[in-house]
Amino acid sequence: MKAETRSGPAGLVEVRRFVDLEIAPHANAFERAERIPWEVLSRVAELGLWAPFLPSEFGGEAMDMVTLGRVHEEVGRGCSSLRSLLTVHSMVSASVHRWGDQEQQEKWLWALARGEKLGAFCLTEPDRSGSDATAEGTTAVRDQDGWVLNGRKKWITGGQVADLLMVFASTGSGMCTFLVEADRPGVRVTPLPHVSGTTASMLAEIEFTGVRLEPSALLGPQGWAAGTVMTNALGLGRYSVACGAVGIVRAAIDACAQYTSVRSAGGVPLRDLPHVRQMMSGMVTARDAGRLLCERAGALNDAGDPATIMATWVAKYHASKAAVQAAGDAVQIHGANGFSPDHPVARLYRDSKVTEVIEGSTQVQELTIAAEAYREVAQ
Repeated sequence: MKAETRSGPAGLVEVRRFVDLEIAPHANAFERAERIPWEVLSRVAELGLWAPFLPSEFGGEAMDMVTLGRVHEEVGRGCSSLRSLLTVHSMVSASVHRWGDQEQQEKWLWALARGEKLGAFCLTEPDRSGSDATAEGTTAVRDQDGWVLNGRKKWITGGQVADLLMVFASTGSGMCTFLVEADRPGVRVTPLPHVSGTTASMLAEIEFTGVRLEPSALLGPQGWAAGTVMTNALGLGRYSVACGAVGIVRAAIDACAQYTSVRSAGGVPLRDLPHVRQMMSGMVTARDAGRLLCERAGALNDAGDPATIMATWVAKYHASKAAVQAAGDAVQIHGANGFSPDHPVARLYRDSKVTEVIEGSTQVQELTIAAEAYREVAQ
C-alpha cells in the first residue's frame, strides 16, 4: 500500500472532523461492501494515524497512550471495522519496535508508520477457541537455512490486505513469533465473508504450506513468545478495543439524541419519555466511566507502571459491556427502525458484541479480574 505522508499525526480535532465527514456517514456502506476502501486507508496514512506512537526515528511522533486511546475512540465512534484495522496494525508495529532487532526495525517500522505496509496479528487457530493461545496447530521447524512454517490461522483482522503477518507458531521448544511477508510462496489468504460484526474489517483465514523463512524472520526471544511478544501485543490490542468500545457508546448516544429529537409517540416527543431518558442517562454515565477507565490505563502505560495490565483488563471489561448495553438500548429506542440499514444502530449492536469476544472475552476477564480482587484481599 502506498500512501501520502505528512509531517505529523492529526490532532484530535482533525481526527474528529475526519470521522464526521469521511467515516461515520459511510460506515453502513463499508459494512455492505465488507471492506474499507483503499482511499480511506490512504487518508488514515495521510493523517499519520497508523502508528503515531512510534518514535520519530521510525516515522512516528511518540504519541502517548492516553492520546492514542482518544484517537481510537474517535475512529471507533465512526466505524469499528476501521478501528479494528488500527488495532491489529498497532499491535504489529509496537511488537516490531519493542522486540525487533535493528535490522527488523529498519526494514519494517518506517513502512508501518506511514501505512505503506499494513500489519496483521496471526494468533487464533481454526480448531481452537480464541482464548486458547497456545498456537500448537501452526508449527515452525528449524533447518539449516532458517525455518519452515506450516499451519493455518483464522479470524485474522485485515488479513485480506495485510503486507506483514506476525505469526505465532510452536517450535517444539515453545512458542515463537515470526514476521512473514504475505506474498511469500506458500502463503494463501482466503477471505471470510458475511460475518456479523466488524464486517468491513476484511477478515481472512491464512494458510501456511512449507513457507520458508530466513533466521531473521524470528521476532523476539525464541521459545518465549507467549510471555513476551504475545502478552504485550494483546495488552495494546485490549486497550484499543476498550477505547473503541467507548466510541460505540458515544455513537449510540449521538444516534439516539438525534432520533428522539425528531420523533414522537402519542403526540409526545420521544426525548421527553421517562424510559428514553433513563436509557440515555445510562449511556452517558457508561461513556464517561469508560473513558476515565481507559485514560487511567493509558496513563499507567505511559508511566511504565505494571498496574497497566489489570487496569486495561478492567477498562476493556467495562467498556465492552457498556457498548453492548448502549447499542442494545439504541436499537430499542429506534424500534423497528433500529433494524433498518438506514440507521447506524443495528451496525453498532453487531459491532459492540465483537468487543466482548476479542482480546479476552468477558468471561475470561471475569476470572482474571476476580482473581486479582482475591489477591488484594490476601495481601
